[in-house]
Amino acid sequence: MKNQLEITETAMEFLAEKNLSYPTIWTEEAVAFISDLHRKFDSQRKLLLLQREQKQLTFDQGVMPSFPAETKAVREGNWTAGEIPKDLLDRRVEVTGPVDRKMIINALNSGAKTFMADFEDSTSPTWQNLMEGQLNLIDAVNKTISYTDTVKNKSYQLNEKLATLIVRPRGLHLTEKHLAVEGNPVSGSLVDFGLYVFHNHKSLLERGSGPYFYIPKLEHYLEARWWNTVIDFTEDYLKLKRGTIKVTVLIETITASFQLDEIIYELKEHIVGLNCGRWDYIFSYIKKFRKNPKFIVPDRDQVNMTSPFMDAYSNLVIQRCHKRGIHAIGGMAAQIPIKNNEEANAIAFAKVKTDKEREVRNGHDGTWVAHPDLVALAKNVFDAGMPGPNQIHVKREYRKITEADLIEPPIGIITETGVRKNINIAVLYLASWLNGQGAAALHNLMEDAATAEISRSQLWQWLQNKVVLDTGKKLDLAHYHELTLDEFEKIKNELGEEIYEKRQFPLAEKVLERLVVNADFVDFLTIPCYKYL
Repeated sequence: MKNQLEITETAMEFLAEKNLSYPTIWTEEAVAFISDLHRKFDSQRKLLLLQREQKQLTFDQGVMPSFPAETKAVREGNWTAGEIPKDLLDRRVEVTGPVDRKMIINALNSGAKTFMADFEDSTSPTWQNLMEGQLNLIDAVNKTISYTDTVKNKSYQLNEKLATLIVRPRGLHLTEKHLAVEGNPVSGSLVDFGLYVFHNHKSLLERGSGPYFYIPKLEHYLEARWWNTVIDFTEDYLKLKRGTIKVTVLIETITASFQLDEIIYELKEHIVGLNCGRWDYIFSYIKKFRKNPKFIVPDRDQVNMTSPFMDAYSNLVIQRCHKRGIHAIGGMAAQIPIKNNEEANAIAFAKVKTDKEREVRNGHDGTWVAHPDLVALAKNVFDAGMPGPNQIHVKREYRKITEADLIEPPIGIITETGVRKNINIAVLYLASWLNGQGAAALHNLMEDAATAEISRSQLWQWLQNKVVLDTGKKLDLAHYHELTLDEFEKIKNELGEEIYEKRQFPLAEKVLERLVVNADFVDFLTIPCYKYL
């Protein structure tokens, strides 16, 4: 059932059920604002996506990314970005997670300096998840949020001291199928960004904070320019002083790392930092160079921040951010506490500690963790290595990072164990996402869309290139299907056939087949999955 809400010169069509119309969110004023955003900016968004496709064709032909010649003056200039607000000066530990009520409370209470409330990789974008997420954030900003777990008979409410809230909207490639303006679906980016800033800007400013955002998956400085025009328009629309809205950009595509100065420059009145989105970055490396046999990536467990191309990217982010006077935030620790196994837990936490020690030593100003229980560990590391609020004063200009450094292929092998693990993680995550849960605890790691993308894109790359595994067998279609059937059967035996069917594993199997056994690479796993939500 659908309903239509008429506004002056505006017709937004709601394609969700009437009982899911969320009138508190979709006021007439909010509808008018989102409709205006759509009309002004959606056609340019589509053009930017088309330019991504055109650029991919050059990568498929063997052309490698490079520092843009037309922006040399931007890279070599001595300009700096705008002012960083007081509540974002110290970001030594950031916790991230989906926008469900309990997660928001626990994250804000965690002791982290900031909390990134995520509408993107860790949220399955059901209409209910997204709209209730917006309601949860309104309550969080107004400090009225609470939650009662009836099963555990436990209540949750906010502490006095809270993390600073930052919101991540969906990427430019995702649309919102439940909304249309003049017959065209509305951008998920504009919906998530627009609703949060519209409903919360006054309360945030009254509390001495502001509308802060993480911008995901940019591939080009022109995409940063698009976001800047969206933000400028929003500030004018809401009568906010220029520079009130602040953003941190995730550098999680291989092409973005060649345009760091340019991205900062395009957003310089609004930008306060860049973040090393390491998992999406590995996925992007595989995706962009997928047809080039020189860039076949080994088992995902063998690729980490010490891999040369990852180390170069991380250090370049630090160097360019500090030159421009903004934060360089480190990557995600995906480990989660392991219950009832102190030895395994100690090993996992030691890995996190080593990772965070390297980040603070290199010059990062903060880091990410996926679970509130890891906040204290990461904070202790940064407290020891970074006595001030940040390290922006540490310029790191002595190291010259070249175009070749940023794409140096990682060294390693491809194992049958690695293939099996990728199959297992991919199908488990797809089933979770299809059931409305975008963050899934799998094998003692918090998997989200970014980490699952690595698994399924590796399977595609390895199968298309018919790599030889450590067993001596070639990964052709027959061997791949042999391994998938075995892994699916293991999961079914563990869960039982009834639960396997109920949790949509048969559908997840079909989606994985389409993602992997397909001559045409599917850009994002969320795109074919979204129609099933």
